[in-house]
Amino acid sequence: MSKKIYVGNLSFDTNDDQLNQIFAPFGTVSSARVIKDKYTDRSRGFGFVEMDNAAEADKAIAELNGKNVNGRDLNINEAKPREDKPRGGGYGGGSRERY
Repeated sequence: MSKKIYVGNLSFDTNDDQLNQIFAPFGTVSSARVIKDKYTDRSRGFGFVEMDNAAEADKAIAELNGKNVNGRDLNINEAKPREDKPRGGGYGGGSRERY
């Protein structure tokens, strides 16, 4: 069973391929993605890795958490399921009549 891993405190220079290379020594990486700001396309400093084997993922988490990569101590743990948060509209909506 695959396992999704949260990787925090990434260097802003880290890309998807580099993230994959960090985890590859521990097993098969099915996906590695650095999350980017949708407006600037710059890294937001965190990402997600999915590994095919849960035992390999657990070993990667244990060995890489706190490890210094590119000058930053990584914060790694099992990803939590995403919570759907209600999105606020901001200005209250409705229509304005023009006179």
